[in-house]
Amino acid sequence: MPRVAKNSDSPTTAQQLGSLVKSARDIMRKDKGLNGDLDRLPVLTWVMFLKFLDDLEQLRETEAFLAGRRFRPAVEPPYRWRDWAADEKGISGDDLLAFVNNDEAPRPDGSRGPGLFAYLRSLQGENGGDRRDVVATVFRGTANRMLNGYLLRDVINKVNGIHFTSSEEIHTLGHLYESLLKEMRDAASDSGEFYTPRPLVRFMVEVTDPRLGEVVLDPACGTGGFLVEAFRHLEAQCRTVEDRQLLQGESIRGDEAKSLPYLLCQMNLLLHGLEYPRIDSGNSLRFRLSELGDADRVDVVLTNPPFGGEEERGIRDNFPEDKQTSETALLFLQLIMRRLRRAPRPGRAAVVVPNGTLFGDGVCARVKEELLREFNLHTIVRLPNGVFAPYTSIPTNLLFFDRSGPTQDVWFYEQPLPAGRKQYTKTQPLQYEEFADCLAWWRERREGERAWRVPAAQLLANGCNLDVKNPGTPQDEVELPPEQLVKQIAEKERRILVVLLEIEDLLS
Repeated sequence: MPRVAKNSDSPTTAQQLGSLVKSARDIMRKDKGLNGDLDRLPVLTWVMFLKFLDDLEQLRETEAFLAGRRFRPAVEPPYRWRDWAADEKGISGDDLLAFVNNDEAPRPDGSRGPGLFAYLRSLQGENGGDRRDVVATVFRGTANRMLNGYLLRDVINKVNGIHFTSSEEIHTLGHLYESLLKEMRDAASDSGEFYTPRPLVRFMVEVTDPRLGEVVLDPACGTGGFLVEAFRHLEAQCRTVEDRQLLQGESIRGDEAKSLPYLLCQMNLLLHGLEYPRIDSGNSLRFRLSELGDADRVDVVLTNPPFGGEEERGIRDNFPEDKQTSETALLFLQLIMRRLRRAPRPGRAAVVVPNGTLFGDGVCARVKEELLREFNLHTIVRLPNGVFAPYTSIPTNLLFFDRSGPTQDVWFYEQPLPAGRKQYTKTQPLQYEEFADCLAWWRERREGERAWRVPAAQLLANGCNLDVKNPGTPQDEVELPPEQLVKQIAEKERRILVVLLEIEDLLS
């Protein structure tokens, strides 16, 4: 009979969990191979990942035994957490580093064979994939950067105090992990990466309303914020065992090309209850757009694609000749349009875009023309200043569209700042409750102080300029801070440069 995972320990409280994680991070600060949270968080994540995986496997093994089913673990001895990590006085120092890092090394059972990471990277699932594929892909993009094997053992011992066999504890750790992701976001802002505030994610999921049985995709999923919120939304609809099997199937999909966010996304989804996250580790723009067919289409797309970046020529060539551009946001917008399911069950999307997408011309205007003529761009929510502050001050908007037919009218809604505020800050961020009026308006739409409607024909005649100001706001009341005016001018100049480069490409 398999060993039952221990539940005798009382669940770790949120305070104790926070203390354990803080202690582990304090230990890692002593290691000379790690510089800052962008180095420390991946180490903490892969260690927690392996502890979580082993606890989960022990539970599944027990369930299979009681049901009379054969159980095949994702990780075999002596590579399971219980084999090499659970004993606090076990393998340590240089022996631990060799076991973790080397392609071949002495193993904790005394035999010689592949090192831990080498073994994990070699795992392969069967029958279309399983958790072994997840583990292999995670560790192909992961490296251990700790240089001191004794400090690594101390970190492992701290994580060993977390019991992933308690649903209460997993729930608590999920909240703690989200705070770690936020810290990682804060650290990553120096690298030009901005992650979507949770209240904004929740609002977009709420109004898009994914239904059980639908497939939800985020083609630029980062650490998995949209996918976790969509999973929670779908989980609340489960009533039977069959519902949960449907949810655990192919309901949630994502793409993330960068190794650190990919690892964090896998851990995030596993912690929140998705047992086999289907996250692709490649660039979602790598496929030729014309070759994406019905099998690649989904019901719902929720995403905040990267903007302001530039893609290489090989990626741009995957798009129609008259819509090729180096602007990442426009390439993702075309991909999203292509991947929405067609009739009789038309797909729908909610996408964060920068202001430049609304007023851009050239390729940008041609993409928007297709969006208006072939899709139903029913709503644009204009977000207030500083939603992504302090990471970027670029004004942003939410596009909501579906594949039910051409656009007739576009509804605009101007989301206000809280009274007395000029913009959001790191210490005073966006709150979900601020969307209450917009949610009420969404269900029963009327033109008013914050909402107005524009016929698609008018937008098409105006060069597909979607940067439509609120007609209820007197122009002399529209005040932008100087830094935002500078940003807008810089954005327009960048657009001009993009158009000039496109003309140069055509001439050559």
